[in-house]
Amino acid sequence: MGGQHAPEYPVDNGPSLFYSSLSVMLNQKHPLFILAGQVKWSIFEEAFAPLYCLDNGRPAKPIRLMVGLLILKHLRDVSDENLVEQWSENNYYQYFCGELNFIPKVPCEASELVHFRKRIGEEGIELIFRESIRINGKDAEQAHVSIDTTVQEKNITYPTDAKLHRKIIVKCQSISRKCGLKQRQSYTFVLKKLGIDQRFRNHPKNKGKARKADKSVKTIAGRMVRELERNLPEGAYAEEIELFNRVLAQKKADKNKIYSLHEPDVKCISKGKEHKKYEFGNKVSIVYTQNTGVIVGAMGFRNEYDGHTLETVLDQHEKLTGRRAKSATVDRRYQGKAKVGETVISGKQDYRG
Repeated sequence: MGGQHAPEYPVDNGPSLFYSSLSVMLNQKHPLFILAGQVKWSIFEEAFAPLYCLDNGRPAKPIRLMVGLLILKHLRDVSDENLVEQWSENNYYQYFCGELNFIPKVPCEASELVHFRKRIGEEGIELIFRESIRINGKDAEQAHVSIDTTVQEKNITYPTDAKLHRKIIVKCQSISRKCGLKQRQSYTFVLKKLGIDQRFRNHPKNKGKARKADKSVKTIAGRMVRELERNLPEGAYAEEIELFNRVLAQKKADKNKIYSLHEPDVKCISKGKEHKKYEFGNKVSIVYTQNTGVIVGAMGFRNEYDGHTLETVLDQHEKLTGRRAKSATVDRRYQGKAKVGETVISGKQDYRG
């Protein structure tokens, strides 16, 4: 694979006159300091080194740095942007990622973490996961597990058709500016007035006016999309225009609706929670040991019935741990399965909230 040169690694230049190395300066009982010595970093070097080109492009970031950042991201539950900023301020983060001395700057752009995840793929993420299971030792070796699903929510606002239609208008205007296309009408003042009509829709006297405004905004969005189709070269922005047309064509009761233009794969999931009727994202199935609570399996799905995910997550658990679970405890959303392969499925009382 091309694109980046083989990674460069930090060099120990010996003791400094003004400061000590991180290994001397830090508290050796700190959890991250201890964890840095427990992880077998060499397995990642061996597995990921073939993914880099030896003589093409600028040197890539060290593999240990990138793997360490991915681990820290999940340990601290932070975004890519916050992680790289915190790394520049945290000695323990830097030591964990293999730095010898403190570096007062960000290790990489946040987008490089996205590229690294794509580079190593699902198998690479599973390798990191397998190592985290190994570190937990006997706590992760229990034959009895619990399985549950949750929703991995996407960073989107609560979706409405009116919001999506306005976003289509903004996108069409942006494409027109980029391509130097002259629009027949910008609708700036019209949209401003319609926005006022849409805003107070909950007042009984304004409901009819708001519905009319919604229809007008949808009509304007459709006009702008058709104008782009006429004026753009054939094939230009084809994916975006197809997405816009799908949003404009969808009805209230349609299945597989689009809820976000920048995250079109988002699903609407209802898990019966009293405080949150609908969640927007993807379903995630988690396998964890019953007594120690160590996570020993995790997989993402769209919006499958919970019972249909059991076989897949149990297979992944066996692949990661090297053993098949004897029993799995699930809640009532998994009804219909008494046994999957050699694993006995048992239920428990489900408390929702």
